[in-house]
Amino acid sequence: MSADTRLEELGVSGLGKVDEPTFSGLAERHRRELHVHCYRMLGSFEDAEDTVQETLLRAWRRRETFQGRSTFRAWLYRIATNACLDLLAKCRPEPAAGGEVLWLQPYPDRLLDELPAADTDDPETVALARETIELAYVAAVQHLAPRPRAVLILRDVLGWPARDVAELLGDSVNSVNSALQRARAGLREHLPAERQDWTGGEQDSGTRELVRRYTEASVATDIAGIATLLRDDVRCSMPPTPGLHVGRDAVVDDWIESGFEGMEHLRAVHTRVNRQPAIAFYHRREPAGAYLPLTIDVLRITGGAITEIVTFHDDRFPGLGLPDHLAADDMQSDME
Repeated sequence: MSADTRLEELGVSGLGKVDEPTFSGLAERHRRELHVHCYRMLGSFEDAEDTVQETLLRAWRRRETFQGRSTFRAWLYRIATNACLDLLAKCRPEPAAGGEVLWLQPYPDRLLDELPAADTDDPETVALARETIELAYVAAVQHLAPRPRAVLILRDVLGWPARDVAELLGDSVNSVNSALQRARAGLREHLPAERQDWTGGEQDSGTRELVRRYTEASVATDIAGIATLLRDDVRCSMPPTPGLHVGRDAVVDDWIESGFEGMEHLRAVHTRVNRQPAIAFYHRREPAGAYLPLTIDVLRITGGAITEIVTFHDDRFPGLGLPDHLAADDMQSDME
């Protein structure tokens, strides 16, 4: 049975007659893509997880409303979008402001790899799927009001027709088209003008070398060395801690004021989140006698320079599948 099974292909007269294990089996096939959809809408991995759970619960309770006019997958996306809008109305009635998204959380690549393979080899489509999960895009979307945000994601990311979006939101096609234009304009205000400047870039040899140099300089707490790798207009933030620093001098000054310079006993592990390079740093702690989680730096690299660093706290380590400690006597390289 395909992932886009229609009601008439289920071999039953309606979802209302499907038992819970069968229904769960059908719905679970779409869990990861629904989670990514909710993550784009909400910016928070944890909120997306809760919203997917709510989506599947609503779908089970409302299974008799599925009439087969659309695919089962599209029906789930409708429920998920409304669940996101409900959460935003309750918990975040106002979008992000000032360039900061304090609720932003990373999304591990190992889970993104679970997404269904694209049914096209079109380079533009493949690039769109990657770019719209990168932190720069997810953060920019959070500055849009909830309904225009939903319109943008449904139309530009998922490729839904305007009439389907209008039906979901209870609006006219003209209203949806107008909202889409406003959302695109709002998105451009929070992304660099050039597309290549807001994407993290491919994992090529130049990017890997820059990540290696950044890692080595960070472990050595060589701020001057790190500064040579930053673009003049680099941005640095650390959600959920308030504070957005823009420009090399401002970023370096913040590091110095925070006491990073001279910190000793650091080690690093490379990973990837949101299709971007990331470095997890560990700090030697006593009396534990081990290196314990410190922070995770996610890098946006453009034209051979680091253009953005988003740093996350140690509470993100478990969700990214990172070790909870590094043994003090383990001398193997963690930067391979």
